[in-house]
Amino acid sequence: MTGPPGTSPTAPEPGTPFGGETRTPADTPALVRSPRYVVLLVVAALLGVPVCAAAFGFLALVDTLQTLLWEDLPTVLGLGEAPFWWPLPLLAVGGLCTGLAVRFLPGNGGHEPSAGLAPTGAPRVAELPGVVLAALASLAFGAVLGPEAPLLALGAGLAANAVRLARHDPAPQLRSVLGAAGSFAAVSSLLGSPLLGAFLLMEASGLAGAMLGPVLVPGLLAAGVGSLLFVGLGSWTGLGTFALELSEVPTAHEPTVPEFGYAVLTGLLAALAGAGVRMAATRLRRRVEPRRVSGTVCLGLAAGVVAVGYALGTGREAGEVLFSGQTALNPLLAKGAGYAAGTLALLLACKAVLYGLCLAGFRGGPVFPAMFLGAGGGLLLAHLPGLTSLSGFAMGVGAMGTAMLRLPLTSVLLATLLLGKAGLTVMPLVIVAVVTAYVGSAVLSPPPANRASGEGPARAGGGPPPPE
Repeated sequence: MTGPPGTSPTAPEPGTPFGGETRTPADTPALVRSPRYVVLLVVAALLGVPVCAAAFGFLALVDTLQTLLWEDLPTVLGLGEAPFWWPLPLLAVGGLCTGLAVRFLPGNGGHEPSAGLAPTGAPRVAELPGVVLAALASLAFGAVLGPEAPLLALGAGLAANAVRLARHDPAPQLRSVLGAAGSFAAVSSLLGSPLLGAFLLMEASGLAGAMLGPVLVPGLLAAGVGSLLFVGLGSWTGLGTFALELSEVPTAHEPTVPEFGYAVLTGLLAALAGAGVRMAATRLRRRVEPRRVSGTVCLGLAAGVVAVGYALGTGREAGEVLFSGQTALNPLLAKGAGYAAGTLALLLACKAVLYGLCLAGFRGGPVFPAMFLGAGGGLLLAHLPGLTSLSGFAMGVGAMGTAMLRLPLTSVLLATLLLGKAGLTVMPLVIVAVVTAYVGSAVLSPPPANRASGEGPARAGGGPPPPE
């Protein structure tokens, strides 16, 4: 069984987190009472502090670079506000920098985003610069990806390598558990709640069984410490916490019978959309891998063309279809009803195309763009009679998250906890949409033979792949 994201995929079962013999369910209470477990908790809490500080610094750097490139640089060049064609050179340069980092630096640039959030190995010290630089080159230059995957790798890599420095030849299980704790801390506040990050990691890794509690608790502790530090750093620096949150949530109404029909429709449409984006991304990725640098530049130019086309076709800003979509969720929900159906449909079509292009060659996470597409799709359906914008928004977020990530529990929690009290009211609709999307995605998935021939996740090793 693979470990949590950011841990070694070849590590032993997490049922032996301290090395030595495998623990049985009957041993679990004794394990929790043991002095070694208390030490593990202390170490996890201590590791949460530097990991969270590094994660906060990464997010702050991404935000600063985006402001410099998209707002300040055009002014410095005498262009005033960024002209409509500005995405073309920026995305091309971002593709060049990303391709160079992936091609020439150890670690293959980190997580392959077209693989979803499949568990990957904790980066070695030599691989961390490549992971960070590839992600910065992607996110700062406008790629339609999120920061969650680089943060998971950064947290796991820092924690696991700190254990290697502190202890000569530590047990693989110890590195696995503390690497997972580092990932917990790194995303502790990004999704709006440490609990959401914990569920995401737990579901993505398949962590379960009698040892779930003893292995999960160190990660929760690190996430709690990290979340407190995120809030403190955000207040101290004045930069905020970079957390996913909605400040303008409409009033929720009890679900109606027609809305349950819309929930099934939303799930089916999300499964189809997710299958289309994944198929396009994996096929493009196979063409880009043998010619990493030039291929990623071409992806950047193609993304720039789409963004410029959206700006010219709608008279709106190209930034609406660029970036992860995390900060755009709140205005989308607040003003989504103001979008004409045609404009909203074009926005979603361009965003989906850009999502597939960026999944194929850039570096980042797949969560936030999927949420944005689902939210926009739900709001588009809300133009039909019998469906409120809040219900459509929640169902779309949950369904599209499931279609792209294959994590139904996490997707339900993302869609409902994000909306606060209103989310609890519409949770039954979200569950129906998520279940439909999960089953539909499973039906539309390629058979194992196709995955083995290249439809599955990319190779994890560093360096360029052999030519086709």
